[in-house]
Amino acid sequence: CPWHVPFALRTRKAVLSDFKLLCFLDCSILLKYTDLKSKHTDLNVLLDLQKIISDNCVVIFSKTTCFYCKMSKKLFEDMNVNYTAVELDMNTNGSQFQDILEQMTGGRTVPRVFVNGTFVGGATDTQKLHEEGKLLPLVHQCQVKRKSSTAI
Repeated sequence: CPWHVPFALRTRKAVLSDFKLLCFLDCSILLKYTDLKSKHTDLNVLLDLQKIISDNCVVIFSKTTCFYCKMSKKLFEDMNVNYTAVELDMNTNGSQFQDILEQMTGGRTVPRVFVNGTFVGGATDTQKLHEEGKLLPLVHQCQVKRKSSTAI
């Protein structure tokens, strides 16, 4: 399944200098922090970001005044899909989150959209997946996986 490989790694050669990104078959993301002293990133911030991505089927890293962020949120609202929005301009760790997201995805722009633990792109990429009929199946895959894990 091509979705097991993060979008950024499928579309461009990404350099992950201080982080190693591993994507398991279930698409959960594990970040391994390798050099805490060389970055201004607190390990707890890194773990918080990882938890947000792994605990939610859809996560949109956003800024409150960003048109493209609003477009991405509206797309999920129109599909009646719950999402978690992390407003980087309102979050005390927003700048650090954005630094980590740049390392993970190869870009700093927002929105940064994750579905089922996998980075799917920005607003345009997410819209394109929807138009191709590929976005909702990814969301449903996550929802089914979560329902089956809570039923055990």
